[in-house]
Amino acid sequence: MTGERCAWVSGNDPLYTAYHDTEWGVPEYDSRALWEKLMLDGFQAGLAWITILRKRETLREAFHGFDPEIIARYTDADRERLLANPGIIRSKLKVEAAITNARAWLDMREAGIDFSDYLWGHVGGAPIQNRYSRETGLPTHTELSTALSKDLKKRGFKFVGPVIVYAFMEAVGMVNDHEVECPQHAAVQAMARA
Repeated sequence: MTGERCAWVSGNDPLYTAYHDTEWGVPEYDSRALWEKLMLDGFQAGLAWITILRKRETLREAFHGFDPEIIARYTDADRERLLANPGIIRSKLKVEAAITNARAWLDMREAGIDFSDYLWGHVGGAPIQNRYSRETGLPTHTELSTALSKDLKKRGFKFVGPVIVYAFMEAVGMVNDHEVECPQHAAVQAMARA
């Protein structure tokens, strides 16, 4: 990659740079993948994103591939198993939120609401192409992330505050927040569905 990566990519950690260069901001339309990424952003609350990247595979294993149908049926034994697993984020509130959110996701599906269509409907079906620079910096939340957060909460989701939701929107390409100086800005912009 030529040019400077976004300023938030600190250091030369290959996991972090690969995430920035190949995943962050790339438009994601798969409902299950979107749900998983929202759960990961919830687990990240209060932590550095690199922590989640390093634990992502272990989280996937511990949470049965982030299959909402399985997670929605978790028992107290599953909760205990998760909270005893040193390879994941052992927060009781975050574990409970994942279970609650699996049920909320299934409720939406049973009501005939596709999670991808629901989310992308908030941005008109295509990524918002922002033009932030190193000088302007990135917002931590917006009116849109606040509105989406409120709606998710009404639907029963937890750990979906406006800041978490905005980080999620950036990660899944609902907004293109690569800095304009970053080569990925143009690359991600070109990936947007017409």
